[in-house]
Amino acid sequence: MSETPANNQGDKGPLLTLSSRFAEWLASVDASLSLTTYQAGRLFFVGRKVDGGVRAHERMIEQCQGLWTDGQSLWTSGLYMLWRFENMLRKGETTPAGADRKFVPVEGRVVGRIDVHDIGLGEVDGIRRPVFVNTLYNCLATFSDTASFRPLWRPKFISALVGEDRCHLNGLAMDGARAAFATAVSRSDVADGWRDRRHDGGVLIDVATSEIVASGLSMPHSPRLYGGKLWLLNSGTGEFGTVDPADGIFTPVCFCPGYARGLAFIGHYAVIGLSRPRRGGAFAGLALDQRLTEKDAAARCGLVIVDLDTGNVVEWLRFEHTIDELYDVAVLPGVRSAEAIGFKFDDIQREITIERRTP
Repeated sequence: MSETPANNQGDKGPLLTLSSRFAEWLASVDASLSLTTYQAGRLFFVGRKVDGGVRAHERMIEQCQGLWTDGQSLWTSGLYMLWRFENMLRKGETTPAGADRKFVPVEGRVVGRIDVHDIGLGEVDGIRRPVFVNTLYNCLATFSDTASFRPLWRPKFISALVGEDRCHLNGLAMDGARAAFATAVSRSDVADGWRDRRHDGGVLIDVATSEIVASGLSMPHSPRLYGGKLWLLNSGTGEFGTVDPADGIFTPVCFCPGYARGLAFIGHYAVIGLSRPRRGGAFAGLALDQRLTEKDAAARCGLVIVDLDTGNVVEWLRFEHTIDELYDVAVLPGVRSAEAIGFKFDDIQREITIERRTP
């Protein structure tokens, strides 16, 4: 982990461009945002300055992907680690830069290079622990005190627990403390077989029953339960929408101008992460390409804020250079601005805190 300023412009010009009312939208929902950029290895926070402008803050985490936070604790994944950060500010305290959340790393779990994707916080044997998608081993897992990970569940079409990324299990929807639904790019049971089914092999799986509740999807990601509905991103077609578990029908709500991954909600808004598709490999030749051509649009990397009542994009944030691919996004409710301590400079050595207990 290392630090570089998120607003560093250099010779390439501004890193971020924003819709004109983005800061006002953050204020209206009383929240800030966090996102992960695994290709560029960054954990980003986007919030408001004391004067009302937008502030971006980043920390470098190699292959940063999965993200979970409730505004006080934060879990994220790295190349071979799971990291836990905790907010060390009391109510009313701020950092010198005006942030009202200061996330400090307090725990690191070595899980190996298992390609951790979505992370939730669930209950395992009566204890609250991260439940994460272990993509390499095609399963849901948690950390172990004696091994790299502890498997919790795998799709019934996966015949063995092996490190072959057979179906590209990636997304996880939590229902409270319970893992409820998972997405996979295919039902393949051979090593790397999912790449052959990117166009229409995607499935949504009910974790409790292991039954497939929706199929025919194109590289689905980020299933989420919110407002009594089951939402997901049909990334290969660029669509954000809902799935009815009773009949498996996917109903699009809007088109996203990019490869959509990362989904969070606040109020009647969805926050959706977008990536520029890589040329060649897993992103090539998807229906998304044709949809963008039809709309005379280029794929973007950034965020779009979608009004759930209308399906319209009301605000947006765009990375102009350096960052091409996002993985996850999260909302920090009640937080104006957040920052984190990294590992490169001396801050981590001096950041010593004392546990506060109620007498």
